[in-house]
Amino acid sequence: MNPVNPVEQETLSKIEVLGDLEPLVVELMTSHEAKRVLWFPAELLEPPPGEDPDHHLKALRERARGISDPARVALALNLLTEEGLPHFHRLLAVYLGTDSIWAKWNNLWTAEEDRHGAILHDYTRDAGVFDPVVIEKMQFEYIKAGFEPEWDRDPYRVFVYTSLQERATQVSHANTGKFASQYEPTIGTVLANVAKEEARHYTFYRSVFKAVLERDPNQGLVAASKIMPAIDMPGVNMPHFRELADVVRRAGIYGPRDYLAIVQAVQILRRHDRRECVSAHQSANSFPPCRI
Repeated sequence: MNPVNPVEQETLSKIEVLGDLEPLVVELMTSHEAKRVLWFPAELLEPPPGEDPDHHLKALRERARGISDPARVALALNLLTEEGLPHFHRLLAVYLGTDSIWAKWNNLWTAEEDRHGAILHDYTRDAGVFDPVVIEKMQFEYIKAGFEPEWDRDPYRVFVYTSLQERATQVSHANTGKFASQYEPTIGTVLANVAKEEARHYTFYRSVFKAVLERDPNQGLVAASKIMPAIDMPGVNMPHFRELADVVRRAGIYGPRDYLAIVQAVQILRRHDRRECVSAHQSANSFPPCRI
């Protein structure tokens, strides 16, 4: 009889925990949909009743001329990040499966997220924020490049990453909206709606990982220790990502200080989780993830 591979045994144990959490996922999804205000890009961007569409579009483009270059870069980065959705639908399907309540969540989440890229694409085209062909070529290259984070097939890392990433995109969208709406208020409304939805997604993923920690604190902490020190943002493989991100950082829209605040605000690792971890291993020094 062949011995069981320790890594495979650990993965199977984690999958069992996620299976036990399926009733919680049903509860979280029900709560999520009950609180959701489902908006659509055409509704947010259409002219007010009685306004001439051509006049509406002309006025939008005139206002958008005042959007600063750093705000335009932030909008490009946010748009391209959202258009990377195919990468993340695939990753969740690979790590969480395609025939359970997790798959239903993945499909719901994908349907909601799809509107984020759509409305940013439509807004920036209508407002003439930048050359749409350039953005579409960058989007093509980003999708083609793929996204393969080093998660070692660990499903727990999915929830650490998504908790942090959803919070990070929420902050980035909210900050970009405030920054750009100084010149053009419509984008403030657009990004406020996107940020609110990212906040609800963050609540879902954070709640799941909190439940993981309650069931399997040691391995949950190991997963967190692999992800939390620094995450690759979703758009890391897009063309000129580092340069774009540096412009956004220097403009004070989003940067490392924001990420540090996010890690602190997320509070994934409750004190009782740390106490349990240290208790199980006698000391934090004997199990480094206890120290995070």
